Amino acid sequence: MRLGILNGGGDAPGLNAVIRAAVRTAIHRYGFEIFGFRNGFRGAIENDYVPLRDRSVSGILHRGGTILGTTNRDNPFNYHGRDASGEAAANIKNLGLDVLLVVGGDGTLSIGVDLMERYGIPIIGIPKTIDNDLMSTDYTFGFQTAV
Repeated sequence: MRLGILNGGGDAPGLNAVIRAAVRTAIHRYGFEIFGFRNGFRGAIENDYVPLRDRSVSGILHRGGTILGTTNRDNPFNYHGRDASGEAAANIKNLGLDVLLVVGGDGTLSIGVDLMERYGIPIIGIPKTIDNDLMSTDYTFGFQTAV
């Protein structure tokens, strides 16, 4: 099986830890292939991705930011004034992904839901926000370090 991962929204401490845990678990427990989209949904729209392997995530825990990059500006449903969601969905499907892991806050997770509903792309959401404003979460990673 194949797993895609992307970060959306602003930067938050812990993003590299999430990527590392997802990659290692997907490889060692399930035998998945993993692909990371660079700079959030922009990477899905522009088909900008990298294969992620054990080597890719080795030694990243101490590094700030995220090895994949992130942005809160590239909504595929309103990408520079046009709907590019079809392009993002086609790129995700053409890569043969079985599921897309979306790490982000309310905006990013809403886009994930929209992609799932409109294009049938299976989405797993990981809540991440320094605002701690996502329903059904006590604390999201990034919040306590931003206070």
